[in-house]
Order: sequence, then C-alpha cells, then structure tokens
Amino acid sequence: MYVTKVPNRGSPPAILLREGFREGGKVKNRTLANLSRWPEEKVEALSAVLKGLPDKAALQGAFDIVRSLPHTPRFRGLVSRPQRRVPLLRSIRP
Repeated sequence: MYVTKVPNRGSPPAILLREGFREGGKVKNRTLANLSRWPEEKVEALSAVLKGLPDKAALQGAFDIVRSLPHTPRFRGLVSRPQRRVPLLRSIRP
C-alpha cells in the first residue's frame, strides 16, 4: 500500500491510498480510498507509517547535537583533495 497524488487539470490533486498487485504477469494498481479531504498532516503521517518510518513525536527528543562541523569542505584540511593519478609520459630516447 502507498499514498499517491494524482494531478487534476483545474482542480487540486487527488490524494489516493493505493495497492499494487500483479494480475496475469502485469503490474496493476487498485485504489482503496480517496484521501483528498484529509488534512495534509494526517496524509503525511499515514504515508510515513506505510513506509515503516517512526513517528515524528518519538524522534523529537531522541537526539542531542553534541558537536557540529562547518559545512565547507575546505575547512582546515578535514577533507583532502583527491590525488591526481596522471601517468607520467616519458619519451623513449636512447
């Protein structure tokens, strides 16, 4: 099962709960429910549960930031530049 958004031409997209299955060797979709009238938070929560992700409320206090490094890769040589591996071309002369 999964949640998908299907675009409509002049209307807001339809939010559908669908199921994928095989019939005669072909993949088909079956719409189980129309979730278009649900609030966005509720749709996102259902989508996360179907994907097997943990609840957002359970994650809020689970981690503490102890230390953060700058996002620049050139910061004091923490990220080294890759070595150029260009073979030396020597001319063969007697």
